[in-house]
Amino acid sequence: MTDSAGDSGTITCEKFLPHPPAAVWRALTDPGLHARWWAAGDIKPVVGHRFTLDMGNFGSQPCEVTAVEDQRLLAYRFAEGTLDTTLTWSLRPEGEGTLLVLTHAGFDLDSPMGRQAYEGMGKGWPHVLNRLPGALDEAA
Repeated sequence: MTDSAGDSGTITCEKFLPHPPAAVWRALTDPGLHARWWAAGDIKPVVGHRFTLDMGNFGSQPCEVTAVEDQRLLAYRFAEGTLDTTLTWSLRPEGEGTLLVLTHAGFDLDSPMGRQAYEGMGKGWPHVLNRLPGALDEAA
């Protein structure tokens, strides 16, 4: 689901997961589990931690963690030096599960690369998030 304004340079997706926040947090912060649903990389929930995500045909993307609230929020700069965007993952307990909200912000819609990435990732994020339940089920 892309921001309804359409030209804000921000993508927002929500996904309800029938798993507790602790399990969803592990999927976001454990490198082995993270690689099973999105991308391989040495991610750690530590502010200032630098890591790269292997984005296949799009190459290795440098990242830096900017905010951490255990089992509640993880934010990091993504594709520093090229896209220069920010991913923010918010976890909200909901009943027996978790509402995961992804905000991917900072796309430069005035640049062709920024516009193309915004449009491509706006379509791609829902597919990526749809892989999370299977990874969580396997890890449970």
